[in-house]
Amino acid sequence: MDVKIEEGWKNVLFNEFSKPYFQQAVTFVKTEKAQGKTIYPPGSLIFNAFNTTPFDTIKVVLLGQDPYHGYGQAHGLSFSVPDGVSPPPSLINIFKELHNDIGMAIPKTGDLTYWARQGVLLLNSVLTVRANEAASHAKIGWMEFTNAVISKISEGKEGVVFLLWGKFAQEKQVLVDETKHLVLKAAHPSPFSAHNGFFGCKHFSKTNNYLTKQGLTPIDWRISK
Repeated sequence: MDVKIEEGWKNVLFNEFSKPYFQQAVTFVKTEKAQGKTIYPPGSLIFNAFNTTPFDTIKVVLLGQDPYHGYGQAHGLSFSVPDGVSPPPSLINIFKELHNDIGMAIPKTGDLTYWARQGVLLLNSVLTVRANEAASHAKIGWMEFTNAVISKISEGKEGVVFLLWGKFAQEKQVLVDETKHLVLKAAHPSPFSAHNGFFGCKHFSKTNNYLTKQGLTPIDWRISK
């Protein structure tokens, strides 16, 4: 299967594209579209995280669950929304923690593409969703694919920071070799759980301290606009 994805990722994930689970996921999405169902994000953005953050550039993995299911919100980057779309509550809480941690001004846009271009892989565990139906594509095969992605990053790179927020993301910890990577865990930034340990986690400064010790350029967490 010829998947339109950044060349470095294509080389790393080549074997996954021919596996039954991946073909099943792609067929499922195409079938739902043919039935007239609205799927997010748009087809051209399903692999946006990979195309914006090539494998060779990864410094940080920020793991989300599945795409936003409201109109115009999802664009293939976890927690991010396109410029002009109001930041959802979890993203607002991320910005609050950034402000408290490093003093960053609260941005007016929720588009995190600038992070992705610096090496922050904004990866959702599930890559598509049916409009207005959260987790509607959670069991079609995407999870196997993104588990393979996490494993490939763990095996093929060193000194990556994995940000695991909430129970769902933390279940992926077993896929990461912690002898050569840093795993940072906290509560999910959702309004329902952010006060249980997300606020005050200081993951952004901790990430940059670790990257600096690796001799890498830290992430500029500021967002334009």
